[in-house]
Amino acid sequence: MPRNIEIKARIAAVESLLPRAARIAGAGPEIIDQDDTFFDVPHGRLKLREFADGSAELIHYDRPDTGAAKASDYVRVAAPDPAALREALARGCGLRGRVRKRRWLFIAGQTRIHVDRVDGLGDFMELEVVLHDGQTDAEGAAVAEALMAELGLADAERIAPAYLDLLIAAGSARR
Repeated sequence: MPRNIEIKARIAAVESLLPRAARIAGAGPEIIDQDDTFFDVPHGRLKLREFADGSAELIHYDRPDTGAAKASDYVRVAAPDPAALREALARGCGLRGRVRKRRWLFIAGQTRIHVDRVDGLGDFMELEVVLHDGQTDAEGAAVAEALMAELGLADAERIAPAYLDLLIAAGSARR
């Protein structure tokens, strides 16, 4: 099962972080509009992610809700008929909510740098250090912390919950 180490932080503005992320990555960004529908499940989180080009994927992931660098186990599956899949999952599991965002994606070595503008929440940055076979969580966390410092975000406010949980807490989650 794929595994990564994640850190999420609130940022003042996407525009202020883009030049630093581009310098570190050396290329990019790829701009991705995402529409995530979350479903009620007993373990972890399950979301259907739809892209502007009509493609979609079903993603299940499990990670602790902590602001520190944390391990996330995940499974991604292509979803060729997202509307039908959303209907089936909504009927069988129940809808939890929806998150829409624009993501600026940069790749720096083994790390995906996400610079996100989330509808109803604001601007964030998320690092995903994709662990290599045999690489420990501690090694991945060290990579993430070094990138946080290089991005000038070592002291940034770390975010523990998923965007959906923040939207629910703010009373602005959509279904």
